[in-house]
Amino acid sequence: MTQPTPPPEPTPEPTPESTPAGPAQQPTAPAGPGQQPPARQSSWRTVFRMGRPRATRANLFAALLAIVLGFALATQVQQTQSQGLEQLREDELVRILDDVNQDASRLGNDARALELTRDRLASGANSSAEALRAAQQRLDTLGILAGTVPAEGPGIVLTIDDPAGKVTSALLLDALQELRDAGAEAVQIGSVRVVADTYFTDTPGGVEVSGVPVKSPYVFKAIGGSATMASAMDIPGGVNESVRRLGAVSTVDQRDSLSITALHTLEEPQYARPVPAATGAGK
Repeated sequence: MTQPTPPPEPTPEPTPESTPAGPAQQPTAPAGPGQQPPARQSSWRTVFRMGRPRATRANLFAALLAIVLGFALATQVQQTQSQGLEQLREDELVRILDDVNQDASRLGNDARALELTRDRLASGANSSAEALRAAQQRLDTLGILAGTVPAEGPGIVLTIDDPAGKVTSALLLDALQELRDAGAEAVQIGSVRVVADTYFTDTPGGVEVSGVPVKSPYVFKAIGGSATMASAMDIPGGVNESVRRLGAVSTVDQRDSLSITALHTLEEPQYARPVPAATGAGK
């Protein structure tokens, strides 16, 4: 008889102690004193390399871009500071230049006149008569400026004919300002003497100058340099061009001698008072 074959014995399950350690599972030797684990050392070394500047093309390009941007900002600031006159039109530049020339000429004449008066007073010869003459001249000048005395001299007559009634007080004020900028020393509009407090208002019937109605044609009489004032009226964008745009007509008549007879009545100031002169040194 054949004996039965015994069943095979079960293979024992491998245990952790019996399983051979692979290369990745080799035990790591403990770090000695003062030493960092290799993984941590590698991380710090990577961070240090990332933070350290390197001379790459990107860095060089960024530096070049920063320099160009700084130069552009400096140039823009310089251009902004010098664009005060560059942005003005040709007619505005001509007007400014003419105003500067007129002011320089007027100030030069005033300075020479004052120097002559000073020299005469300092010489001692006929000082009383010279002082009286200077005081009278000063009084006449103030009277012309205040509009309390008549005035005569060379000048122009500006006439604005406005049959359609489109000329406003603003345009008349612009005409007066142009005359003043051109060196007008005395001005009369209609029957009104122009002074420092002259004002213009629009009314249903036309325009009022300091409360006095004036109607077309509006007549300006101005004493001063006739050629200069006539040129100021005819500059591009000036009074004559503005009048033509409204369908009105302006004419300028230069005169060698012109009389302004309208007078201004002075009124006592309600609030302003002169400042008392100092009575002693140091006050």
